[in-house]
Amino acid sequence: MIDERAASEPAASGSAAAPLRAGLLNREQAILAFNRRVLAQAERADVPLLERLRYITIVSSNLDEFFEVRFADYLEAVRASDEIALRYDMDELAASAHALIDAQYALFNEQVMPALARSGLVVINHAQRNAAQRRWVARFFAAQVRPLLVPVGLDPAHPFPLVANKSLNFIVRLGGRDAFGRENRIAIVKVPRVLPRVIRLPAALCQAGEQGFVLLSSVIRAHLASLFPGRSVEAFSQFRITRDSDLEVDEDDVANLRQALRSGLTTRHFGQAIRLEVVSTCPPELWQMLLEQFSLPEAALYRVNGPVNLVRLEQLIDQSDSDAGGGVPALRFPPYEPAWPQSRLPRGESIFAHLAEHGDVLLHHPFESFEPVVAFLRETVHDTDVLAIKQTIYRTGIDSVLMELLIE
Repeated sequence: MIDERAASEPAASGSAAAPLRAGLLNREQAILAFNRRVLAQAERADVPLLERLRYITIVSSNLDEFFEVRFADYLEAVRASDEIALRYDMDELAASAHALIDAQYALFNEQVMPALARSGLVVINHAQRNAAQRRWVARFFAAQVRPLLVPVGLDPAHPFPLVANKSLNFIVRLGGRDAFGRENRIAIVKVPRVLPRVIRLPAALCQAGEQGFVLLSSVIRAHLASLFPGRSVEAFSQFRITRDSDLEVDEDDVANLRQALRSGLTTRHFGQAIRLEVVSTCPPELWQMLLEQFSLPEAALYRVNGPVNLVRLEQLIDQSDSDAGGGVPALRFPPYEPAWPQSRLPRGESIFAHLAEHGDVLLHHPFESFEPVVAFLRETVHDTDVLAIKQTIYRTGIDSVLMELLIE
């Protein structure tokens, strides 16, 4: 395959990377280019606002996977090689990823969220909350959040804690001394995944026709000082680490494949660090410390203007009402119901019998329903003449009908 950019732009003279870029499509750059096209959907004014936000979260989810698998493999290849060309492409790839993420947050902050606020869906930060809202948030923090937080002050007896892949954390710089007279100035607060990242405020606390939300990171940020009694919070930042999560198991080298997979799934949350995300206001002292702690170069640092995990804003979409008030256009796409291919596969007939008489049936998903596939598998499971079922199942959900049928 030919790289269109390389074909239309002559390589710089003397560039060591020119031979690699002249004729091959860079898979990693292709993934980033695809996600730029996804982000372009969030830029369209004719797309409903919550769907534009959904496209932004999809880009974040895709980029997480990109860093966990593709970028991690690429980084490993670069580290194992001394070729100048690979290092050149690595710098270019990091620059492309930075540019895409910067564009994503600019769109989030400057277009989508202001438009949602004008439509009555508002994310309210601490400075914007009125007295009643602050009291409600304080009670929520005390009852639902504070009991699950365990701040760790770093000292010789308390080293840097293990930080799981893509988890929300805070790094805090403290003033004063602790109860034992120690000047341990840095503390880490790990936020459990069980806590919701988006909390909807009661309607009584919002203006008429308004849907109010607060982010968990904002709730914790507003009450950080209460986690460190007797100390002053001088600086802080959210941070998030993306780790190498590729699962590689050589079936020829393991005696028990099931056990090897179980072990790999258990340890993949703590693989090699690949990317560090902090908020844009994070002091250099703190992000430099984090880079050193995770053995990352500065190119792996992503300073973002907003939440460090936009994927979790899917919770805002799920909790929002379907339609905006006051005559504002709907905030979501109209629901779509995939059709059963009645003319090619009459409902209620044996699928085996129909295929035997009429031949293969081609289904076009997601426009046509997936239910015929489930019905086919269900009939297969209960057919005593079937000796084996062979199929590839990609990323099943938690409640998978296919899995239940195969187990049966």
